[in-house]
Amino acid sequence: MAVAPAVMAGEGCSESLGEHIPPHGGAGPTGSAFAQQVADLSGTDRDAAIEAALLAGDLPPFLRRLKPVVLEGHRAGGGSARVQLCVTPDYLAVGSDADYVRVPMGLRPALSIARRFGFVLPTTKMVDAIYAQADVRLVPQPLPAGPRMRSTDYLWRHNGMIRTQRRALDAPLGRLVAGHKKDLALTARLRAMPQRVAIYGWQHPDGTPIQPLSTVHGARYADYSHGVRLVSATAYVDGKARSLYDILEDPDLAPIVSSEGPIRDVAGLVATLGSPPADAPREEASMAR
Repeated sequence: MAVAPAVMAGEGCSESLGEHIPPHGGAGPTGSAFAQQVADLSGTDRDAAIEAALLAGDLPPFLRRLKPVVLEGHRAGGGSARVQLCVTPDYLAVGSDADYVRVPMGLRPALSIARRFGFVLPTTKMVDAIYAQADVRLVPQPLPAGPRMRSTDYLWRHNGMIRTQRRALDAPLGRLVAGHKKDLALTARLRAMPQRVAIYGWQHPDGTPIQPLSTVHGARYADYSHGVRLVSATAYVDGKARSLYDILEDPDLAPIVSSEGPIRDVAGLVATLGSPPADAPREEASMAR
């Protein structure tokens, strides 16, 4: 996979890493207008609307300015290494900087967006690093469990709760923020269960996650507590650009960015994920954690 020119780790993230994100034309709906448009949709129908909006460029400009996250550790073969990731400052959202709504989605559209934009989903170790290095750490705000967890009403209500919490902290837009959603995660566990989704995170203030890594839900499942954080497919090892896919597969470097160690054939794994069996019902039932 092609990578961007080298930069020194810690010097920020090049704008070129977001070059495949469609430009924001300014003609798309605001977040509140989009929430109204999909108010009666859920599941794959809402996912389709979200994917279409994001591919049309209806992503708030602040999400295009990637933030650096650094993981340091020892190479399996000896010596230390510093890996800088470049991540979206918040979870994927539709709308403008002034009015946007975070949009959870099933695994397949999330992976499609990530691939089209030149990104991947984070591992659990990356999620922990993002939380540890976040400029703004929000406190989880769970809503009552039940069938409405998957509704647009719930995700809109939760979006408003996050907005209120951010305003109370006077947190500027574009700062790296974490703690307010569970992440869709990349894990080798999914190789044996490609029709599931892996979720992880929603950290307490001490950093422990409400949601340990779980593969209970089917790939189409998404509720208000989920978020899609993207990590650039280009990372920097000791300042030199390298494909994050290669890093995840490298026995020497993978333990720095993955608690599972190396993940073989990441591209092949990602390509198999999220496709439901031919006889799957259109809407899967909600399952407990």
